Parts: sequence; structure tokens; C-alpha cells
Amino acid sequence: MYWKIFDIQPELRTFERDIDLRMERYNAKKKELLKPRQSLAAFANGYMYFGLHRTAEGWVYREWAPHAEAMHLVGDFNGWDRRADPMRPIGNGAWEIVIDGRDRIRHLSCYKVAVTANGQTTDRMPLYSFYTRFDEMTRSFNACVWEPDSAYEWHDADFKPRRNVPPLIYEAHVGMAGEECRVATFREFADNILPRIARDGYNTVQLMAIMEHPYYGSFGYQVSNFFAPASRFGTPDDLKHLVDTAHSLGISVLLDLVHSHSVKNTLEGINLFDGTVEQFFKPGAAGDHPAWGSKVFDYGRNGVLHFLLSNLKYWLEVFHFDGFRFDGVTSMLYHDHGLGVSFSELRQYFSMNTDTDAVTYLQLATELVHKLKPGAVLISEDMSAMPGMCIPVADGGIGFDYRLSMGLPDFYIKAIKEYRDGYWPMDKLSWELVAKRGGEKRIAYAESHDQALVGDQTIMFRLAGAEMYSGMGRDKHSIVIDRAVALHKLIRLLTVCAGGEGYLNFMGNEFGHPEWIDFPREGNGWSHYYARRQWSLAENPALRYEQLGSFDKAMIKLIREGKVLAKDAKCIRFHQSNQQIAFERAGYIFAFNLHPERADTDFFIPSDCDCDVVLSTDEKAFGGFERISTSLTYKALQRSPEFGTGFTVYLPARTAVVLKKRARKK
Repeated sequence: MYWKIFDIQPELRTFERDIDLRMERYNAKKKELLKPRQSLAAFANGYMYFGLHRTAEGWVYREWAPHAEAMHLVGDFNGWDRRADPMRPIGNGAWEIVIDGRDRIRHLSCYKVAVTANGQTTDRMPLYSFYTRFDEMTRSFNACVWEPDSAYEWHDADFKPRRNVPPLIYEAHVGMAGEECRVATFREFADNILPRIARDGYNTVQLMAIMEHPYYGSFGYQVSNFFAPASRFGTPDDLKHLVDTAHSLGISVLLDLVHSHSVKNTLEGINLFDGTVEQFFKPGAAGDHPAWGSKVFDYGRNGVLHFLLSNLKYWLEVFHFDGFRFDGVTSMLYHDHGLGVSFSELRQYFSMNTDTDAVTYLQLATELVHKLKPGAVLISEDMSAMPGMCIPVADGGIGFDYRLSMGLPDFYIKAIKEYRDGYWPMDKLSWELVAKRGGEKRIAYAESHDQALVGDQTIMFRLAGAEMYSGMGRDKHSIVIDRAVALHKLIRLLTVCAGGEGYLNFMGNEFGHPEWIDFPREGNGWSHYYARRQWSLAENPALRYEQLGSFDKAMIKLIREGKVLAKDAKCIRFHQSNQQIAFERAGYIFAFNLHPERADTDFFIPSDCDCDVVLSTDEKAFGGFERISTSLTYKALQRSPEFGTGFTVYLPARTAVVLKKRARKK
């Protein structure tokens, strides 16, 4: 059968039958899930039906537990009596209890569900827990009622996310966003950090660790309660205030979504809820993630699809999120989770190793999100580069808008660690920056939260080492810091100008935040010292952090106002021994000299137009030495036998210059 994906990615014609099967499975699953004339959006209403809800007469609580033998609602409203409020089975694995009287259960009442399975009764967190609290007395989580006297009043009716605007993403973790040695809150992030993000020019914030997770140090990737905002940061209304505030500043908000696995905990999480692993997860060893110590969803089960699709709709509708960054997509796509696989041949994507149920789920998920919120942005964290990932479902693809360009930060780490300055492989750099599958849009980044964790290093710390503690003063001169500052700017400008159709930065890395991220744990005495952001460093004019922050702000302003990411980047020159490379994109030319010592007084740039300098990494305000004039206009009058018309520019060692092409005279 013909699919548009074959025109966009012609290399897939050999796998026409595989794409046909992909689409057959997708259409068959939709038909299986939906009633006649039912939409996918109407199907994904689990959170409206299950869980605890107030009614006109009282309360109703429903739960999905196909293999449970008995269920009782327990809480402070009935003295935690396991026999007081039994639930009744109502078919299709669902249980229900109707409680008369609206005042019997109140705002902030705590509750759980006592599940009897395999002859044993255990108090469990409801699958649809909308708010949780940690009980210091019992050292466990409870579900809590969130029904304040007045509902949160939104003020973002005029805000509309736009998929056609390249996302400039500020990846952030709310808890470590404060400077004090403690967990910061949703309110503090809204009031203190969002204005900073707006001033820096980013148009999107990507929030980590929003879904409830029992272990703070998991960075939010060991989720226990999929419908509850992380209570350590505040209440559901506090999170709504954060999103509302972001929208008032023109900032879209993406949720870092974890549907790739779940925490294996039974008391806090969903594992063994009805007494069986198979309620949510794959049976046997396949249900245990070998690298993450977590449980792996069975995407072939309709109950699992209902739960996960309802989860997507919940975060969009209830909290007004503008899209998702899907975590661990590679792990979802393959039975071996892509561990140790190079993905060097197309056949590896269409083999017995591919989890076709996961592919179908992702197609359903992207279709649902885009129908619910047409401007929503969906980003896939897929290091395997699955063909069709960013092609619409109707065209034979999986339906994401962007894929994270995960090879680029790996290249930078390898270059810094394994190559001497002056010997970086410029051909490999160019390939990592511009190579992509047809029709695919990428989010480029030099480093995310992954590169900042203990056991790894941020780029700035990797470049500067211990010298960061003594050499970052502007009144001092350090060769080590000069190198680190110069390369830090070059790497970021390279990444944003040529690496993708969107850009991502982890908070604080824009100004070279020192050290690493280490959450409180027994090994560090439960300290928050390394789980915070030292914003004052970037605000201190006596330190070079401020210069790096100023450069990042100027860089983002240029990319945003110049609409640079609206067009594809093209490498127009590179020179290996001189460590030079140049790109053209959307009417701008970006010329780089990565050599540690060798300046070039006449680096030739092919251009059919005159050009003006609009940005230089060597400006004094950015920690440079003012060797490049920003008032020059370069005339396209010279001829090169190899490159044609153009001009030559002066490129000092470890600098870059951005030129804007003038319109041709008629």
C-alpha cells in the first residue's frame, strides 16, 4: 500500500510490508478500543470515571482491579477501618462504592484502598490518585482529596501553543531550582525562575519530575502515581499557578512524561495492584527492566492503553500542559530496550526485536494529543532514530514533532575527552550537526540533565576542572578558564545554529553552572548542596559566569528574532587542519575557528550577498578580547576558484562570528 512516508524517506521502500503491518496494527487496535463513532479523546476519559469524585449527593469511588477478590475504601473519614466501606464489582474488572453525604469526606481527607488478592489484604494507593501526601508517622504516602471550596481560576484563555514555532527549551527541575539547600516549590519556580527564563529569551520550559515519585534522587524517572503532581513541590493548584504564569509570559510548558516504565514499589506504586504483575506489566523477566530496576508496561493490553492514554489527556486538560517530552522511547520500542545496539542497519528497526505494541501505543498517543490540543508539541527521546518517528501517523509514521538529537552531546564529550585541542574531527562534527532522516525535526542540545549528574560532568566543569573554584573572577587571568569560556560559547553556538530545528538547555548550564547534580542520599549525608542552582553566580558582574549568561541571552535572541531555525542548515566550508567550519542558515552565516592557537586573517566564505556582523563570541561583554569588529560590512566581491563569489573574514583562535546576509540589490 502507498504511504507518504516512502516519498519522505525513500530508503524505507524495501520495508513496505513492515510499514503496512505498522498501520494495520494501528487501525486494528483503534477499532478494537473504540465503540462505533467513539473518538479516541472520548475513550481516554479514565480519570473522569475512576478515582474518588464528588457528586451532588456525596462521593463515588471506582477502581480497576480485574483480579482482586475484594476491595474496601479506607481513610481518616472511617478511622481506617478495612471493613466499614466495601466496594462492589460492577463488571469489566471495575469496582465501585457510593458514599452518601458530601461532608463525610472533606478537602484534604486522606484515603487508600484495601485490596484483597491472593488471600491477602493490603492498603494500596489508588491507581488514580490525584493528590498525595507523605505521612511522616507511617513513613508512607496517602492519597488525599483535593476539593478546595473554590476551583482554581485560570487566566490563560488567550494563550495558544504553536507547533510551527521552533521551541527554544529551558529544561528545568522545580525542586532544585532554588538557591537554598532545600526542595524548592511550584510557587517559587513560578515567581522567581519563570521571569528569568522569559528574560533569557526561551519560549518553552520543559518540567522534569512532575509526576509523583517516592525517591527524590530518581530525578522523577521512577514514577509511582501517574495522575498526581509531585507533592514535595506543592499542591495541584500550585502547579496550575506555575503553568498559568508561564502562559502569561508567552512560555509553553512541556511535561517530561514517563510512560516507558514504572517504579516496582507496591505500597506507593501500581505494581501488583490487583495481585498480578500482568495487570500493567509484561509477564516474567520481560516485565523487569534490566538497567533501570523498574517495571515494563505491556502495551498490548487494552487496560494499559486506557490508563496511559487517559493520563495524557489528564495532564493536557486539567493542568493545561502544552505537550510532552516522552522519556525512554528507545526502551519502549525494542524488547531488549536498545541496550548495546548500534542501529547501523535499517533492518534492525523492523525485526522480532521491535515491540510493535509499543509502536502502536505511541501512534495512538500522538494522535490523541494532537487532536486534543492541535498546537501541542511532542518530543521523542529516541537514540535509535526509528524511521518515521517524526512523520504524521496518517502518512505511515509514529507522529512525533521532534526527536532529541542525542548523538550531539555524546560527540562533544568524546571530543573533549579523547581529542587534543586542534584535532577535533570536523567532518564528524558536521555530520552530527546536520545529518537527519527525511522529514525529521530534531531538538539539538549540547548537554541536558544527563550530562550534569554525579558520575558525569557538565561541559564547563569538564573544560575547567578545579580551576572553576579559583579562576572565574574577571580580575584574574587564567589560561584554563579562557579556554573553557571560549569553547563553552562555541559549542553552544554550533549546536543551536546547525544542530536541529529546536534547541534545549538544562537550567544553569547556560552560564556554566559549576559542579554536578547530586540529590540528597545516604552517601552524601542527605545534603541538598548539589541539588540546587546558584543563580547569584550569573548575576555577579565580577565573575565570568555573568559573561557566559550574557552570551547565551544574545545567542537566543538572535536565533529567535532572526527565525534562524525556520530553515535547514547547510555546511558551506570546513577545514580539518585549521579547525574551521561554516554554516549557512535562514540568511545567516556562522563561521567558527576551533583551533587553540591559529588565527586566520582570510578565511574565505562563499556568499552571493554582502554581509554584516551581528554577533561575535569575542565581544568583551561575553568574556572575549574584542578582536572582531561588529561594525564591519563584508562585500561579496572576491572570487575563489573552489568556492566562487564571497569574501574573507578574520577569525581569531577559538572564536566565531555570525553574519547576516543583505538583500540583493535589484
